[in-house]
Amino acid sequence: MILYNTLGNRRQEFVPHEAGKVRMYTCGPTVYHYAHIGNLRTYIMEDVLEKYLRYAGYDVLRVMNITDVGHLSSDADTGEDKMLAGAKREHKSVMDIARFYTDAFFSDAAKLNIKTPDVVEPATSCIPEFIEMVQTLLDKGSAYLAGGNVYFDTSKLENYYVFGNMNEEELQVGVREDVSEDTNKRNKNDFVLWFTQSKFEDQALKWESPWGLGYPGWHIECSAISIKHCGEYLDIHCGGVDNAFPHHTNEIAQSEAYLGHQWCPHWFHVLHLLDKRGKMSKSKGGFLTVSLLEEKGYDPLAYRFFCLQSHYRKPLIFSFENLDNAVQAYNKLVAKIAAMLADALSVPDEAPDEALPYIDRFKAALDNDLNTSLAVTALYDVLKAKISDTAKLYLIADFDRVLSLGLIEAAKRENDKKAAAEAEKEAVKAAYLADKGLTPEWVGEQLSARAAAKAEKNWGEADRIRDELKACGIVIKDSKEGASWEIDQ
Repeated sequence: MILYNTLGNRRQEFVPHEAGKVRMYTCGPTVYHYAHIGNLRTYIMEDVLEKYLRYAGYDVLRVMNITDVGHLSSDADTGEDKMLAGAKREHKSVMDIARFYTDAFFSDAAKLNIKTPDVVEPATSCIPEFIEMVQTLLDKGSAYLAGGNVYFDTSKLENYYVFGNMNEEELQVGVREDVSEDTNKRNKNDFVLWFTQSKFEDQALKWESPWGLGYPGWHIECSAISIKHCGEYLDIHCGGVDNAFPHHTNEIAQSEAYLGHQWCPHWFHVLHLLDKRGKMSKSKGGFLTVSLLEEKGYDPLAYRFFCLQSHYRKPLIFSFENLDNAVQAYNKLVAKIAAMLADALSVPDEAPDEALPYIDRFKAALDNDLNTSLAVTALYDVLKAKISDTAKLYLIADFDRVLSLGLIEAAKRENDKKAAAEAEKEAVKAAYLADKGLTPEWVGEQLSARAAAKAEKNWGEADRIRDELKACGIVIKDSKEGASWEIDQ
């Protein structure tokens, strides 16, 4: 499998540390508000990556954190804790906010068919691990105490800018309005591992530590949680591209100083969802959530389909017009599959031989830097292919193990809705006949008699039966499939 690696900024073969096993870490949400659909694009693409690795035969362990403490409103260690800001906004405790928005996140994820990671760890449950890691970094000389805080010393690194997309000038204090100088730092790139006095006045959550009562910095949590569950070697780390600097840069710095060797060789970053205002973010207000899409009548899986039609390394432009186009395409897919299932076909358990070349095409698409757009094209190729409907249904279900668009289930629901509507229609017709002392069986007999008369070219008799039925309020509908009847309204 070829995947783009942000560490080195190139496409390369993905090779895990241990053959056949993948240890995968994804940065989880900061649970101070609802996830917007831009956040969720990242989780959708990470979900596809995990599911494809499993599809390809890997034994995958996926770990994700929940940031319920320590993430400041600026990624440069300035401003108010986002969790505290959320608690103030809603007049609730920080932990009440965390529980509510954690549940909301996983509810949204389920609607999008995003699998819950194997391990989900809130930051507040790992304080001993954070303290141990910070102490080890102090013992190794990679960190220092200043002004009541513990800082990571970036001057000890040979190369801090590991992703090669930042430079000294871009980090000068004053370039960004939200960055204020921290005079405790020895170097402007240093970052906080543990806070105590300097920014502690309003912090709701605090713990005893060797350096005083305080709380962890944001960056330490992902390193410690990953090492706790995945061990010293992580195969792939995922997140939104906005996490690459400084969050992931700082993770690499502290993790490799702690371990003494390379920690994670492969970094998978998903680009932004853009709308007419640019990057979608909570700070701009009025952001779109899954619930808001549902209120507007959109199926969340249509949004997932919209995301899969674009490559994860390209910005995705959101508009309701673009989403409507995706909805139409998704509904057409479902309708075609429903038509196949209406013929009483079932999905086979094993791949028919005629399906194998299409599986190869699907895998080739995803082996090519997780090209979900090509994978969707492979799905369309199946529907157009001159193979049996049984093979097509197998392939649709097989591909959906990765794409997770719920196509077979949606098609079954579509057929169930049609069947229910037809049953209701027949019940209305039967009730109408009953009021006239007639039965559907009698109408059927009249249609058969008319068909026989037409076959004998006895047009007069055929017209007589038609007129008799019309007098009873019954209209005959002729088609290629034969005659049917409706109530004359």
